[in-house]
Amino acid sequence: MTSPADYSHWHHRLAALAAEFGIPGASLAFSHHRGQSHSFAAGVLNRATGARVTADSLFQIGSITKVWTATQIMLLVEAGRFDLDTPVADLLPEFRVRDAGATSAITVRHLLTHTSGIDGDLFVDTGRGDDCLENYVAACAELEQLFAPGDGQSYCNAGFVVAGRMVEHLTGLRWDDALRTQIVEPLGLTHTCTLPEEALRFAAALGHDDDGTPVTTWGLPRSIGPAGLVCARAADVVAFGLAHLQPGRLLAGPQLLRAPQVDVPNPHVDAQQWGLGWGLTTWDGQQVAFHGGDTIGQHAMLWVLPGTETVVALLTNGGRTFEFQHALACELFAELAGVSVPPSPAPPARPVAIEPACYAGVYERAGSRITASVQDGELWLRTEPTGALEGLAPLREFALTAVGERTFLGRFDEASLWDAVVFEARPDGTSFVHYSGRATPRVR
Repeated sequence: MTSPADYSHWHHRLAALAAEFGIPGASLAFSHHRGQSHSFAAGVLNRATGARVTADSLFQIGSITKVWTATQIMLLVEAGRFDLDTPVADLLPEFRVRDAGATSAITVRHLLTHTSGIDGDLFVDTGRGDDCLENYVAACAELEQLFAPGDGQSYCNAGFVVAGRMVEHLTGLRWDDALRTQIVEPLGLTHTCTLPEEALRFAAALGHDDDGTPVTTWGLPRSIGPAGLVCARAADVVAFGLAHLQPGRLLAGPQLLRAPQVDVPNPHVDAQQWGLGWGLTTWDGQQVAFHGGDTIGQHAMLWVLPGTETVVALLTNGGRTFEFQHALACELFAELAGVSVPPSPAPPARPVAIEPACYAGVYERAGSRITASVQDGELWLRTEPTGALEGLAPLREFALTAVGERTFLGRFDEASLWDAVVFEARPDGTSFVHYSGRATPRVR
């Protein structure tokens, strides 16, 4: 009989990697081949207090919440309440966006795959009351379209708040209670919540700025709930991921959420395709379903590898999080599943010759202005948060290196990992820059 694997070295390895990348605190949990879940912790919840992270500490998992909301929707689909191609307005009569045609055409599938075309980084605070999602959906009436429904793919926070409001309308429960009834209680999750007053019952992490200073705002408004407000310990996040490998644990057909629905226009760093709630990619021939989450100074990742029944959750509260998670993932998945994580893309020795001026211009959507300019013959990108996001994300500016006719790599402040930027010119004359998962249209 094979002895259980000894994973105790991850206590020290997690701490060493966290120190290397300036991570204040980290929580790691994983399960492999449906075995026991293993949990590890390093660092502090708050550098101002020195409170230590434990395996039971809560972190904000941010947009990983979207997979939970997609699961709630699929539970209602499996119950026969509607199908994925039902127009949202048929289920939620209060829903509308500025474009009347889009209002009628947007389906449930569009919401879950980020293909609605809604300019959806709407971070409006509609209060702490139980009507906050209803009020948020009312505010969506002013949202513009980036493109017609189904005519592109762009990450859309608003779409998942609308989906959460649909859950409320169809179950008669506020979203927080529906989440508890549909997912938290059936899975026996003891350290998962959505509201700050619930998180106070536990030791909860505080985010930190880029310079390591504790942030002054703990979390996002309650109105963002279905798009990003779950707080949990890493082991609970792994238990949720495992439920997506076990038909009947929550859903009769959890594999349907991992079925590719749409190709991603910028597939060079994270997702190559999108499923229902899940981002999808391939490592060493293995499908990987994943989602990341960012809130104010906190970052989280959930990876699910169905072929090896491996689930990993990594939660952090500051520091060089993307470099940290990549370094840890490379080591951990090689050990657990014998899978090599693809290296970060890097520029070729000789950049591809392009005419940078054809990409120069201002690209803008709700919450972000991106300026592409030519400086000393090089193409540069400047990203600037606007509106409600101003002050929540830093302004960044970096040079771009061409790796294809319309694909570029760049990195800010000499980070070790490169990010990808893709420019798109459509036959109808519209142009987009695809960066950070979003399609941002050129405005001048």
